[in-house]
Amino acid sequence: MNSAGAENYFYREESEMTKLYERLERCYKSIEDKIPFRPRLALVLGSGLGDFAERIEIEASIDYHDITDFPVSTVSGHKGRFVFGHIGSVPVVIMQGRVHYYEGYAMEDVVLPARLMHLMGAEILFLTNACGSANPAYQAGDFMLLTDHILYSVPNPLIGANAEELGLRFPDMSEVYDKELRKDILAAAKEQGLSLREGVYMQFSGPSFETPQEVKMAHILGADAVGMSTACEAIAGRHCGMRVCGISCISNLGAGLSKEPLSDDDVKIVADQAAPRFRKLVTEAIQRIVK
Repeated sequence: MNSAGAENYFYREESEMTKLYERLERCYKSIEDKIPFRPRLALVLGSGLGDFAERIEIEASIDYHDITDFPVSTVSGHKGRFVFGHIGSVPVVIMQGRVHYYEGYAMEDVVLPARLMHLMGAEILFLTNACGSANPAYQAGDFMLLTDHILYSVPNPLIGANAEELGLRFPDMSEVYDKELRKDILAAAKEQGLSLREGVYMQFSGPSFETPQEVKMAHILGADAVGMSTACEAIAGRHCGMRVCGISCISNLGAGLSKEPLSDDDVKIVADQAAPRFRKLVTEAIQRIVK
């Protein structure tokens, strides 16, 4: 590459980086006057778990439609708004409805909400999801604390020009899910008398459920659960310096582990049934991990 070509390349990379961060700032500035406080923690609610936000004292909410240049969830059960309130004494922002790669969004769009919540002030990213089991020992209705993940069949959210304002070009991922936060969540589960498994989550692209061989492969590779979100958001959160933790609700046995065909309706039914236990666990956990 000659000097002119190199100059154009680096200009293009810097321009793309600037566009990414400028878009994030546009999103923030369009709602800055609607944010009631600086949240300490950002909570992302997965499929069937959205009613958690209705159970806290809501101080403000912002619809995704009202945010400039912001992606909007198209999935049933994902309301599409940020909710601000307190869990105990902890100021939180709750993402009630996420966007997914399978909806046709670019990965930059999928992780934009996590980055925006960081810009709002959140230091901790608490991810939740409803997912399938890859571990034959897991049952529908179990909760799993994420210890690690495998990003599979979706692009890494950090591909492309790096936004230096957010984080390093090559961020360390040796401990994506914060060990100290995990200890606090395990203590919260014990305090509530709730069973909490620990395991590895593997993200597929969706929207089709995984095949029996894909589930088998996932387990061979070390995964205990499979789903269509979370890992990409965790990477983006760590990239911008957030501490990350996550809990999965095992909503179904993975394909091949059960004779029953899989359906989104069944996922929501199990998540709804687990919701009271989920609320207890997350409420207690948040009050422990934010000190």
